[in-house]
Amino acid sequence: MQAQAAQGRGRPQGNAGNGGLGRAIRYLGKQRRSVVIAYGALIIATLAQLVVPLLVQDMINAITNGMMADTILGLPQLAQGLAATQAGKTVEELQSYQTNAESILVGAVVIVVLVAVIRGVFSFVQAYMAEKTSQGLAFDFRNEIFAKIQRLSFSYHDQNQTGQLMIRATDDVERLRLFIAQGLVLTASAFILLVGALLILVFTNWRLTLVVLPILPIAFFLFMIFGKVAQPLFIEIQMRLSRLNTILQENLAGIKVVKAFTREPHEQKRFDAASDDLFAQSLKVNRTFAVLFPLIFLIAQIGQAALLYFGGQQILQGDLTLGGYQNFSLYVIYIFFPLGQLGFIISLMAQAAASAGRIFEILDAQSDVDNKSDATELAAIEGNVEFKNVTFRYYASGDPVLKDVSFTARTGQTIALLGATGSGKTTIINLIPRFYDVSEGAVLIDGHDVRDVTLDSLRSQIGIVLQETNLFSGTIRDNIAFGRSDATLEEVEQAARAAAAHDFIMSFPQGYDTAVGERGSTLSGGQKQRIAIARALLLNPRLLILDDSTSSVDLMTEYHIQQALDNLMRGRTSFVIAQRITTVLNADQILVLDKGSIVATGTHTELMENSPIYAEIYNSQLVGDAELDTVGAAAASAATQEA
Repeated sequence: MQAQAAQGRGRPQGNAGNGGLGRAIRYLGKQRRSVVIAYGALIIATLAQLVVPLLVQDMINAITNGMMADTILGLPQLAQGLAATQAGKTVEELQSYQTNAESILVGAVVIVVLVAVIRGVFSFVQAYMAEKTSQGLAFDFRNEIFAKIQRLSFSYHDQNQTGQLMIRATDDVERLRLFIAQGLVLTASAFILLVGALLILVFTNWRLTLVVLPILPIAFFLFMIFGKVAQPLFIEIQMRLSRLNTILQENLAGIKVVKAFTREPHEQKRFDAASDDLFAQSLKVNRTFAVLFPLIFLIAQIGQAALLYFGGQQILQGDLTLGGYQNFSLYVIYIFFPLGQLGFIISLMAQAAASAGRIFEILDAQSDVDNKSDATELAAIEGNVEFKNVTFRYYASGDPVLKDVSFTARTGQTIALLGATGSGKTTIINLIPRFYDVSEGAVLIDGHDVRDVTLDSLRSQIGIVLQETNLFSGTIRDNIAFGRSDATLEEVEQAARAAAAHDFIMSFPQGYDTAVGERGSTLSGGQKQRIAIARALLLNPRLLILDDSTSSVDLMTEYHIQQALDNLMRGRTSFVIAQRITTVLNADQILVLDKGSIVATGTHTELMENSPIYAEIYNSQLVGDAELDTVGAAAASAATQEA
């Protein structure tokens, strides 16, 4: 496998958003039980809602018939028969209306209340289960995104900003969750209500139904147009929100640097510019939907006007009763009501579709470094490491960072890497635990190509101490046991003692239970470095990778750290990146790198004799150290005289 076989391979895939919303909805299969309950309750609540107009019709007809019966039966007996005939009724029917009107009215009211209670109960069940379903979906997506980010190679993180990834795991997931909790439920409810109301209308009065029917395709056409227009607008909102979040994240992470260089006004301008961009895009979306909602209400009002005219004609002709018209108009409202919700549904759907595409860009991203299908577990290693004609490029089309590098490290040897910035030292140590894969050649550990073994079995046997120490929120004990969470307190203390960290840890009131603060902010640089060494010691690895950890500390701290490193390196194969040449004088091999190639190799004595580059580095550093010592001595003397 070549590293970065294609330049964009670690980047999000451009077509990942196609069908992203439908794909996200299929995740509901993991919440099958709550989905069935939620949508079963939704169906019952909607059907209960569809019953209400029929009951209202009975109530109105009972009232109008009762009033008509009272009027006709109040006439002289001889006139009652003629009046009843003109009304299309018999005297017996009118007497029945007069007798039963109140009981019909009371019965209808009771049934309406009962239906309302049923609808309320099932609406509560539906709302609760829909929310539970959406939260479960968000839980699944957040976990999948986090797990995917953990598995993606360094090259992916090199090309994608932290703020972008954070927005996708938080805000994008939340927008998708809102659609599942509200938009999808509204869509299902609107569909059931629309279809049910249309069927009832057709069977009730098909001529009036034809008046309302042309409105639906117009509304759905608007729905599709605005959906297509809105989705890219919401994608742009998420991108601008990501940029805003990136600026915020970088500012908070580097707040000390910002304050030290008095760059607060500059950072404020950056944030204001990103915030203005987000505000402008949000207004653009609002303008779009400001057009949509009036259009939908205009269509609904036109439909109501047409219904009023043609319905009034049927009432005047005696083809439709007042109760029948009221019944019909209520069912028409059940058609217009979902149309009125189209704007809200479109908004939620467009946001969810944009966010789903961005989420699946991460979940579909291909890692440049992954386990092969036939990868085997790496047995306990002895510590032999070999680089065979290794060439490495960060991008397939880029210039090589390492060119034809070959060397062998035997078990227990210390290999020092020396060279100018950009010479390839860090790249070499990144290839050993397979943070990146070689472009050409091979890296072997105990004769096994690192690409042929599982990542976990490889990295779990390598201890790494970097120059920039990363500690996590929690206690000192948690950080030392980061690689071995099952370690006992005694094992943690033993590692801390070997790393010369136990004494300063015990000087804290809470000892090993002391909270380290975010990124270890409550500890000094030297203290963090010794905790990192203890963390590596606790793993008891056979293979060590050490960045130069003493280049930016005082002499006393350097002494303590160097003692800890000596303990850590004893009996282990160690790779040390050196900035100070004095720290690697006793190395078994010193590799001198220049522009990605090994230009010299050997011990200190051999290189002083055979490598002009090494000798020049050595002599220049000695002169620099001597000058620093002279300046320091002069300053100390001046301070003494002033005192």
